[in-house]
Amino acid sequence: MDVLRLLLVDDYQMVTEALAARLSMTPDLWVAGCCSTDDPQLPEVVRWLRPDVILIEVEPLGFAVGDVLQRLRAAWPAAHGVVVSADNDIAHAVSAARAGADAWVSKQQSADELETVLRGVCRGDSWFPPQMLGEILRALRDDVRKAREDPDPLDVLSPREREVLASMAEGKRGGQIAEELLISADTVRTHTRSIFSKLEVHSRLEAVSVARAAGLRPREQPGVPGAPQAAAAFRPTGLGRR
Repeated sequence: MDVLRLLLVDDYQMVTEALAARLSMTPDLWVAGCCSTDDPQLPEVVRWLRPDVILIEVEPLGFAVGDVLQRLRAAWPAAHGVVVSADNDIAHAVSAARAGADAWVSKQQSADELETVLRGVCRGDSWFPPQMLGEILRALRDDVRKAREDPDPLDVLSPREREVLASMAEGKRGGQIAEELLISADTVRTHTRSIFSKLEVHSRLEAVSVARAAGLRPREQPGVPGAPQAAAAFRPTGLGRR
């Protein structure tokens, strides 16, 4: 019997422990670990545990669920992402789908249904609530249409990854990027790996070359002619972009 390794990511310890106990009763499911969504070591935990499925609670994250899912997938690309939520905000579900979530499971569903979804995503299936699916598909089709009309190689990056890439284009190293963006050095490394993967490059030099070819340029800081702003102020120019 193939046993699926699970990582539970939820900020409510009591709920997490109850769900872990329930899932652990199933012979083919093994809860390898539990973490909170704000754990700074979460990407490292994912790389260490190498889960088949990451089960993540979305309420504490809101629109940030997409960025978090991308970080976790970058840490261990083989993992499948399953969102468990009482949140009915379709925009959040769209953000999760864009980030590669394989399923969105309502907390109103039974544990047996959740187990079915967990096994299904590992077979290549996906599951989103029928009432959300139409809007999700329309949003993803719109993404494809926009990409065809106005291709930009940097569109595959999350906002945070763009900030990291912009800092790299300024020649800043990992420690300085972490300090300026108020994130850990490990998180910078995770974003960097994700940037390399999405842009299909193998070095900082190649990534920066792609960024400059796409028109990524620093703006000047107010009152300091010629001085670049912080990474967050970078924005693409040229290539017909608005």
